[in-house]
Amino acid sequence: MNLRGLPSVEQLLQTQMASELIASYGRPLTLQAIRSTLDEVRRLVSKSSEATLPDREILLTQAASLLHLWTAPTLLPVINASGVILHTNLGRAPLSTAAIQSMDAVSRGYSNLEFNLETGKRGSRLIHAETLLQRLTGAEAAVVVNNNAAAVLLVLSALANKKRVIVSRSQLVEIGGGFRIPDVMRQSGAKLVEVGATNRVHLSDYEEALSEPTALVMHAHHSNFKMIGFTKEPERKEIADLAHKFGVIFADDLGSGTLLATERYGLAHEPTVQESLAAGADLVCFSGDKLLGGPQAGILIGKADLLARIKKHPLARAVRADKLCLAALTATLLHYIKAEAEREIPIWRMISASPKQVKARAEYWAAELGQGEILASESTVGGGSLPGESLPTWVLSLTVKSSDKFLEKLRQEQPPVIARTENDRILLDPRTVLPEQDGVLLVNLANVLQSQKRKRNP
Repeated sequence: MNLRGLPSVEQLLQTQMASELIASYGRPLTLQAIRSTLDEVRRLVSKSSEATLPDREILLTQAASLLHLWTAPTLLPVINASGVILHTNLGRAPLSTAAIQSMDAVSRGYSNLEFNLETGKRGSRLIHAETLLQRLTGAEAAVVVNNNAAAVLLVLSALANKKRVIVSRSQLVEIGGGFRIPDVMRQSGAKLVEVGATNRVHLSDYEEALSEPTALVMHAHHSNFKMIGFTKEPERKEIADLAHKFGVIFADDLGSGTLLATERYGLAHEPTVQESLAAGADLVCFSGDKLLGGPQAGILIGKADLLARIKKHPLARAVRADKLCLAALTATLLHYIKAEAEREIPIWRMISASPKQVKARAEYWAAELGQGEILASESTVGGGSLPGESLPTWVLSLTVKSSDKFLEKLRQEQPPVIARTENDRILLDPRTVLPEQDGVLLVNLANVLQSQKRKRNP
């Protein structure tokens, strides 16, 4: 086929439609999209003698599709109806309204991130959350970095490079994304000393290892697995006392870390940050975006002299928290100080919601949709916290022809809806859906249900 009938790039650029695309996407990107569209047409025409040349409107429509594809955001808000409260793949903890407002306030203009308003001179970003953490936990000092893995790496790099660090074999865990405690040890330059057996470790195992010069004894949270049966581990206080007897630092990596007693909500006891300090930990590391309910952050609290050394380490700058993290974290910490965490922090609202409250929302959904069955089920905490623990809940159950196709359609809605399946039924858990999302959730569900109905009855 003769390609001479294909309009040139310049001819397409002279059209009204191209002008509108340029106004929306800019001239360079629009030019690139038009050229890519013409190249694709040439490729198709050269492969088939029966191919026809599209007109200008079709060419520009194809270019517009490319521009939309290239500029569409890949990070999107979703509705989490899965029943997993701290869903790692869905961004873990949603932030409180106050945390979002704090981020907005410091991002719209300049802030005193590293400026001392009293002296008019350079200040330190480290102070913004430290006072609140000291007040909340009773720790001598604190520092915030970008995540808990960074906090652990920073402790080991600053205090144990080329020195021995004792860890129980039962705690050499791997968590999501292939993060392994032994790998972090190697990266920091620390020399890993394993003690005990996989399922049982005794205080005497630690004592034997401490007979040689050691920089640090580390206790690591089991994260997302649970040991049952013939198991034994010393209490944190026992390990701390023994480490101090040998003049060695005891660091406790709590992983998730909580400031509230989880057993109050019918869950197993998760060691709190305060308990770790009371047990004698010199340093405690925990996350900001799990059971704390704030932004992604790694929080280090403990002895002032140790934190001073850690703050001066070169790696501290590489893993420091930015202004948005610090703004959201300080707002989140204030909820705890003001004893309003259960009311203001979304994950604690979800955890503390009674089955009766959850059931009422599921019944409302069913009534609005005019279909569905309300079933008793279980919500999970997730996020490497409280492995094996769940909360009683009620879900909206929908019977559909193909659960996989239905879930796919839900993911294509705006915003996407993430649900789960059980016995080929779609289950939607109100516990993890923010109350303000109910309206759009019901619209999206109705859209997908209606599209399925049209396919069955064309």
